[in-house]
Amino acid sequence: MTGHLGFSYIGLIFLLLLFIPNIIWTRKKPQGYTQENENIVFLIFERVGEVFATICMLIFDDFNLRGWSNWTWWLIVAFVLMVMYELWWIRYFQGGQELSDFYSGFIGIPVAGATLPVISIFILGIYGKVIWLIVAAIILGVGHIGIHVQHSKELNILN
Repeated sequence: MTGHLGFSYIGLIFLLLLFIPNIIWTRKKPQGYTQENENIVFLIFERVGEVFATICMLIFDDFNLRGWSNWTWWLIVAFVLMVMYELWWIRYFQGGQELSDFYSGFIGIPVAGATLPVISIFILGIYGKVIWLIVAAIILGVGHIGIHVQHSKELNILN
């Protein structure tokens, strides 16, 4: 459950799926977006979780493909959630890029832009049986989802 050191190409693929839309987003932020008044505790959790998850996804080769087993289903679920995250971004970029779009849900999943990648990373940790990535995903989730829920409530998107 602690992981085996080595490069993870699956981790790199997941990171690219996370980073590329976020890089594009820096040029297509919704009008009125601000990081003001973000809860400092959530922000610290988010930043620590981002760094911890990034490192874990790259340095443990337990995430790389192995022969088929029942554990492979965990990888498939993680990948499907990441594809859903990409589809959420496509909808955002093709839409009006409003604040409500940025904090929107996707097929019943609230604040999908924060929730989908966190759950995907968590499940990738289960697939690889790497407790460190599971812990990193929890830390990231507290911060990232917490910040998105905070902004959604400010905009009265979430009840």
